[in-house]
Amino acid sequence: MAGPRTTSPGHAARTPARRTSTGLIAAKTLVHLLALTPAAILAWQIRLEALTGSGGLGADPVAEIEHRLGLWALRLLMITLAITPLRQLTGQAVLVTFRRMLGLYAFFYATLHLTAYLVLDLRGYWAQIFEEIAKRPYITVGFLAWLLLVPLAATSTTAAIRRLGRNWARLHKLVYAIGVLAVLHFWWLVKSDIREPALYAGILAVLLGWRLVRHFRDRLARTRRSATSAHAA
Repeated sequence: MAGPRTTSPGHAARTPARRTSTGLIAAKTLVHLLALTPAAILAWQIRLEALTGSGGLGADPVAEIEHRLGLWALRLLMITLAITPLRQLTGQAVLVTFRRMLGLYAFFYATLHLTAYLVLDLRGYWAQIFEEIAKRPYITVGFLAWLLLVPLAATSTTAAIRRLGRNWARLHKLVYAIGVLAVLHFWWLVKSDIREPALYAGILAVLLGWRLVRHFRDRLARTRRSATSAHAA
């Protein structure tokens, strides 16, 4: 009769790690699919609109396309900003894994939003963008938000993180200013019914408030530790 099957310590250690890795890959795949779904749905509707004239994009398809792309850029930006508070509240460090991915998707949708404006709204008269930026404040802040996203997206690689060191974290704090500019862009764009931009302004205020409270609390804690150490010495 065969004896009980033994498991080597190395195998036992590898199994949980393998499961964690598999779970993380599955979670990342799901996030990719969810983030790409709005773009896929919109692409399908644009195709239907072009073929049949009834893609469900309303009376002004161009405005609807621009609005949806901009809205998803803003939503993903808010989710990206929420990752750190969620990690601090839940203690789930794995959440940070998704922050860079979601930030890149926010840039992806913001770029599509700008492209739709240039191609569908300005219809190739791209030199006119500078005139629009100068005379329309909501375009000014929206374009500035996109410009600030560019270096963040460009430095989101592992190599860039290593090369920049501490400067990487300083650079990526720009995301909070970008959040403010994006909300202002939305607020000034709608003009009359501000309920939706007000919702995002409220979310952003909570996220910024959380960061400020944590910052001052941590600084106070460091000051107290320094005072205690000096007193003990």
